[in-house]
Amino acid sequence: MKDLIIKENINIENKIYNIRGKQVMLDSDLALLYKCANGTKDINKAVKRNIEKFPIDFYFQLTDDELLSLRFQNGTANNKARFNPYAFTEQGVAMLASVLRTPLAAKVSVDIMRAFVAMRHYISDSELRLLNVESKVLSHDNDILLLKESFNKLNNNIKLTGIYYKGQIYEAYSALVDIVK
Repeated sequence: MKDLIIKENINIENKIYNIRGKQVMLDSDLALLYKCANGTKDINKAVKRNIEKFPIDFYFQLTDDELLSLRFQNGTANNKARFNPYAFTEQGVAMLASVLRTPLAAKVSVDIMRAFVAMRHYISDSELRLLNVESKVLSHDNDILLLKESFNKLNNNIKLTGIYYKGQIYEAYSALVDIVK
């Protein structure tokens, strides 16, 4: 996957997280990318001024458990902010760029949208590879079952032909020694 990197060497794909089954970006990462002077305050003020443009499927606030899980996954420090961060979906990021109305926001949003698309393609390709592997595993399972059945039939036939003495099963070496004698 080709990484999308903006001027400051920030890899956008590394700022996209999977939370609640959705690909999202945190308000702090967006504030950094959009170069907001007051950080997340600018992002959150823009959302509050235009709250009707941000339905629940565009953004949400992380719970304590989600925040803890995210910190654990990323190995970040456990410093506690006053409020849990907000997470913006792809549509939320696009709407945020429209309410911020700066040339930089428009340009960065294009890069972010490309990163979301690249991530979707990567996930889709991974799912196809996983389906291919699952198909092969099922095929191998069927082959193993057929081999087990064939082995059992062969084993039963060997018992009936009298290779094993009085129906007792010997190790191959013992059977060979008996045959040679």
